[in-house]
Amino acid sequence: AAYALLAGWGVPAQRTVWMLAAAALLMQLGVRWPWTLVLLVVAALVALIDPWALLQPGFWLSFVAVGLLLASEPAARAPAAPVAGRLAALWKATRHGVRTQVIATLGLAPLTLVFFQQVSVVGFVANLVAIPLVTLLVTPLALLGVLLPPLWSIAALLVQALSALLGVLAAWPGAVWTAAAAPWWMQAAALAGAALLVMPLPGALRALAIPLMLPLFAPPVVRPAEGAMQVVVADVGQGSAVLVRTRSHALLHDTGAQYTRDSDAGTRVLLPLLRALGVTRLDLLMLSHRDNDHVGGAPALLAALDVKALSSSLEAGHPLLAGLRPQQRCEAGQAWVWDGVQFRVLHPRAEDYARPNPKPNTLSCVLAVTDARGRRLLLTGDLEAEQEARLVRDDPAALRSDVLLVPHHGSKTSSSPAFIDAVAPHVALVQAGHRNRFGHPAPEVLQRYAARGTPVLGTASCGAWVAASDGSAACERWRARRYWHHGLEVAPQGGKLTPEEPAPWPFTSR
Repeated sequence: AAYALLAGWGVPAQRTVWMLAAAALLMQLGVRWPWTLVLLVVAALVALIDPWALLQPGFWLSFVAVGLLLASEPAARAPAAPVAGRLAALWKATRHGVRTQVIATLGLAPLTLVFFQQVSVVGFVANLVAIPLVTLLVTPLALLGVLLPPLWSIAALLVQALSALLGVLAAWPGAVWTAAAAPWWMQAAALAGAALLVMPLPGALRALAIPLMLPLFAPPVVRPAEGAMQVVVADVGQGSAVLVRTRSHALLHDTGAQYTRDSDAGTRVLLPLLRALGVTRLDLLMLSHRDNDHVGGAPALLAALDVKALSSSLEAGHPLLAGLRPQQRCEAGQAWVWDGVQFRVLHPRAEDYARPNPKPNTLSCVLAVTDARGRRLLLTGDLEAEQEARLVRDDPAALRSDVLLVPHHGSKTSSSPAFIDAVAPHVALVQAGHRNRFGHPAPEVLQRYAARGTPVLGTASCGAWVAASDGSAACERWRARRYWHHGLEVAPQGGKLTPEEPAPWPFTSR
């Protein structure tokens, strides 16, 4: 118990403490319960003490791992012969450790895919080195260092060596297997297959686990039809990131913010989202401008994904432009067609780049997307009122769209009345953090949209906004609402989520 507290009292530590306590108490009482009942009682106790533990993948991975190890033990074992010699004892312990890792690796692979849409291929080799090293050397040295601080330096050297080895393993081609999120029935079949695989059953029966598990490793990926598009306005907090998918292409407009030195929207939100959707390649990454809340997640995406091309308004010499991939600056007039879906850049113009020390917001890459049925999406970055006025003056027809990503997160310096009139959106989306320090979206901006009967949805309450290729759209937080979600409303008050007249792009609230 003391060690578990020192280690941070995580779910695995809690499970160990309560399971040992339950086993000891049952033995003292002279009661002999089956291991399944003991495991269930301990799981219920952990959930009773910390109900939110049920939402942690570690809870399920921890208890399932123990369950698989116990289930894989033969029902009846012959008395073990005495082990002669230290080498023989070491060999027996090694075999037992390797068997444990084989069971954990095979049995937890489907559950890992369910939670994370990826599984480590080199994890088995890594654990064979890491577990003995940390158990037998690093942890004892770290604890003894309380009495003899120089031992901490030795432990640190071992950890550095281990980190270097794990880095080499992680860099191997194919070190991680990634798969899209699978349907629930495929997940259930794979989990049943994993349990069947490690149980002490005849080989012919255990072989049935293979066809049960294999579909989870390569589930079918749902793609938009020809001429249609899928749009995901991600919930990245105070920042912007929008994914547009066609039949065989994917474009990401901005990447959210870097929150801390070790945390960013690319790692925490976008990569898991892309993995779940089965997107392993970005045909174009468009970075609207250099502000952190739009490009902070880009390094993680560029390192982890196959990004075919980069388009941005970044200045020459920006670190994100270092690389061999094709890249160009976004400029009004650029246009292309993917799978029957049209893409057109509306801003900035060539002369905007020529201005001395231009403000990054004024160079925001504005992208209009139109599918084969004429449904339109307008992505605006941090466009400001001056640039909005010029777009309205030059080509107001190019602005008209069904869905508008509200410029500059709803800042009062954007969303001018003339611009809103020119776009005439059926719905306006605001990507902004909950109670952000900038006050986005500004109340006067919401009033402008309200005066025109345009509903405004914010990712802070809506979650990710997903428009399917069939034209239906929904807020993910509304569609899968949890008991701790509250105050989920369409803003401003009185706005209608579904227009009075049939719209070219229908919307649903669920």
